[in-house]
Amino acid sequence: MRDGRSPSETEVAATLTKLFGDGFALSEHAPLGQPGQFAAVETVSLVGPRGRIDDVRLIGPPRNEDQVEISKSDEFVLGVDAPVRDSGDLSGTPGIVLEGPKGRVSLASGVICARRHVHMHSTDAARLQLRDGAIVAVRLGPRGEETTFRSVRVRVSDRFATQLHLDVDEANAARVVAGEGAELLLEHDA
Repeated sequence: MRDGRSPSETEVAATLTKLFGDGFALSEHAPLGQPGQFAAVETVSLVGPRGRIDDVRLIGPPRNEDQVEISKSDEFVLGVDAPVRDSGDLSGTPGIVLEGPKGRVSLASGVICARRHVHMHSTDAARLQLRDGAIVAVRLGPRGEETTFRSVRVRVSDRFATQLHLDVDEANAARVVAGEGAELLLEHDA
């Protein structure tokens, strides 16, 4: 493309323009746990066949493809059957309608329930002898009432801060809040 962006980057920019208007750029509300990522000031509404969820905060910087991550509880509200997938694995996923202050966009695909995973810095992964794609278990929650999540995928990169990512349903079920510690169980400990 003339401007040097890939077609998917242009598609995401077009989505943001339809939702928020020409010349739009996300504004940072608060930093997230991964370097460079942030919760944006801007929000959208998700509209599905059964219902809607308002005030859904966008995450920046924009990804290469339109992606909407919802929880299982959100599926019931919206009437969308989203598969559990790794972020970015969007083939064969359902779509949804996004509403912003300047317009609506119907996404043909891109809705997932994010698979639980650990972002791990490569130095931590080397110390624990884990590779990208490894499967571990994680134990967390109040003392004496811990919950163990199995089938947690490890994602390794020099750009990551080591951090567990659960969806809101999983975190609520384990009675944990953001920032609490967790115990990583290697396969033989799980």
